[in-house]
Amino acid sequence: MKDPRLIIKRLIVTEKGTRLTEKHNQYQFEVQTSANKVEIKKAVETVFSVHVTKVNTMNKLGKAKRLRTMKYGRTSAWKRAIVTLKKGDKIDLT
Repeated sequence: MKDPRLIIKRLIVTEKGTRLTEKHNQYQFEVQTSANKVEIKKAVETVFSVHVTKVNTMNKLGKAKRLRTMKYGRTSAWKRAIVTLKKGDKIDLT
């Protein structure tokens, strides 16, 4: 199994994420692109000591960017996971 701290890259804190946390007890994470739902669930449970009930994942394409010249490139693609926790569990964001 992969190291749980390498699977979870960062916690995404946005307005949408805050609404999901308040209403549905869901948290957003940026995760490794090669990680699957089972690995993400185990990683969140071990790192934050909570019980995960559901994991939704989505691959996000990198945005097209133009440099100062007529060269075009892309930002790197990444994967987002929305993790639903058991009622009563909470991840401390402070």
